[in-house]
Amino acid sequence: MSDSIQQKKTDAEVIAVRTPKGAMQHLSAMDLFTIGIGPSSSHTVGPMRAGFRFCTELKNRGLIEKISRVKIDLFGSLALTGKGHGTDTAVLLGLSGERPRSIAPDRVPDIVSAIRDEKTMMLGGSQSISFDEENDLLFHFNVFKPEHPNAMEIKAWDETGKERYTQEFFSVGGGFVLDRDEFEHAGEKIEGPDIPYPFSSAKELLEHGQKHNLSIADVMFANEVAAHGEEAIKTFLKRVRDAMMACIDRGCQTQGILPGGLNVKRRAYKLHQELSTRPEAGMKDPLTVLDWVNLFALAVNEENAAGGRVVTAPTNGAAGVIPAVLAYYERFCPSACEKGSLDFLLTAAAIGSIYKKRASISAAEVGCQGEVGVACSMAAGALCAVLGGTNEQVENAAEIGMEHNLGLTCDPIGGLVQVPCIERNTMGATKAINASRLALRGDGSHMVSLDKVIETMRQTGMDMQSKYKETSQGGLAVNLVEC
Repeated sequence: MSDSIQQKKTDAEVIAVRTPKGAMQHLSAMDLFTIGIGPSSSHTVGPMRAGFRFCTELKNRGLIEKISRVKIDLFGSLALTGKGHGTDTAVLLGLSGERPRSIAPDRVPDIVSAIRDEKTMMLGGSQSISFDEENDLLFHFNVFKPEHPNAMEIKAWDETGKERYTQEFFSVGGGFVLDRDEFEHAGEKIEGPDIPYPFSSAKELLEHGQKHNLSIADVMFANEVAAHGEEAIKTFLKRVRDAMMACIDRGCQTQGILPGGLNVKRRAYKLHQELSTRPEAGMKDPLTVLDWVNLFALAVNEENAAGGRVVTAPTNGAAGVIPAVLAYYERFCPSACEKGSLDFLLTAAAIGSIYKKRASISAAEVGCQGEVGVACSMAAGALCAVLGGTNEQVENAAEIGMEHNLGLTCDPIGGLVQVPCIERNTMGATKAINASRLALRGDGSHMVSLDKVIETMRQTGMDMQSKYKETSQGGLAVNLVEC
């Protein structure tokens, strides 16, 4: 059996295992929107969390003071694009006791340089151990674990050479990390908070709205209140909204060349200057508003590519789509208000949770249709909702957003989240706005349901060759030679 056929079979089995179609557990906005650092949720945020979890488990077992050496093995996509995605840096940070949500981006170079220069690491932030990166952090480029394309293993030994703890982790997209036990039971229904309106499909979501006369945002909000409390979810959503806007502002104010060797020049600063100094352009060309949308997405994804602080929405590679469309709503739509912004995020989260439950938001599993495509779908439905769309129109907008991203591959040049990733977010944002407008001009009835398009995306991802799924072995990654 050829490698490509074997990988295709593996992907199909993996996604099927993690598609709990009968499960009704609540997937929160707090799960889908997380504040961390770039450039990748699955390759940076996930591995950092894995490293942190490993150290936490050592502490819980009373082992961390006994450890003298750790070794990390990266497999599949984590190995193939790990350097460009900062996976090596992320693992070192996580094992040093750092977390994506709290690490200051400007501290990263100093922490990592100290580990590499001194060949020592403060494991879990407390236990000093020797660490030789050349021998203790290995990239297995040609080995794909059968369970998942984003796999890693961490081992720890004491000073006598006795292995004290080993764990495998799978970074399944959006910064979600599962250890082996969690992964093997991921398709099972799990116990969680009692929520009033459980759903794992768009059909069930619409049924709740119809039966109880609630918007999609209302349904999601009621579930969030049951799970976390009203004040907690409102505070969280405001923090996410503010972090998105702050990321746009930083991207608009920063010049220079993005790291990684492709010499990609930041464009948001110049575009922001041009748009800000020529406000009359909008009077001459009504499509100038799209230049602003492009700017918002560029700003976020340039920050992400530089390792800055972004909101995973639902991934880092697609982090610019939802903020760009939210900024469009707040700055260009007359009906915009604070409640509308929160409803936007709630609606987006409801849609994103269905993709996460029924398919995947990992480019390593299904290509970029699972990242920018899902973000486009989430943003389209969310915008439609806050512009007055019915639940049926919202579902239609979300479906349109994905339907026209089906088959989108993930082929980053040099393994960097830059080309075509940054511009791809601008396209995802503008598609989302158009999808919303198309849906608002209709009555909500349409031929292809959101559930059907999600299943189609899943099947398309299964059929897609592995070289087009975040390996940098196909597409633009091989047809544009690095300089």
